Amino acid sequence: MAMITHLSRLAGTLAAILMALTGAMLTYEVIARYFFIKPTIWAAELSQMCLIWGCLLGMAHVLSIRRHITVNAVTNLLPLRIQRLCVGFSLLFLIVFSLIVAVYGWDIFYDSFERGRTTGSLMNLPVWITELAVPVGFALLALQSLVELIDLKSGETTTLGSSHE
Repeated sequence: MAMITHLSRLAGTLAAILMALTGAMLTYEVIARYFFIKPTIWAAELSQMCLIWGCLLGMAHVLSIRRHITVNAVTNLLPLRIQRLCVGFSLLFLIVFSLIVAVYGWDIFYDSFERGRTTGSLMNLPVWITELAVPVGFALLALQSLVELIDLKSGETTTLGSSHE
């Protein structure tokens, strides 16, 4: 269990780095394009790839630190036991949904890998590099959700997100 949470934390750290790289690349592109009239052929495509990988890799870590956006106006009015039951159902749904997306995402990735699809841009990168983020990110989210569901029995968790009212 701790190993999965540690893996989620590492993925979250990598996601943060990828987001910072995205910002740096787009800033560079804007400066190159508008101030020097020399746009790059790589910044937009690589920043898009980093953004996709960053968002999908960060999902499991965000779940583990309870920072997902939640709407809990109604559930906060329920008894704590019922709130925990709602969290359990949410985690079960998240596991099933994430596994479905991971399986279909793997199929899409593998098809692109086999066929050698590319982006069709000037860089002409293989599409599978970006598509692989879907099964990886959602498989990790499913695993972290399972950890959270198991920990739900022993903890005092009543929400999957942070509450600010």
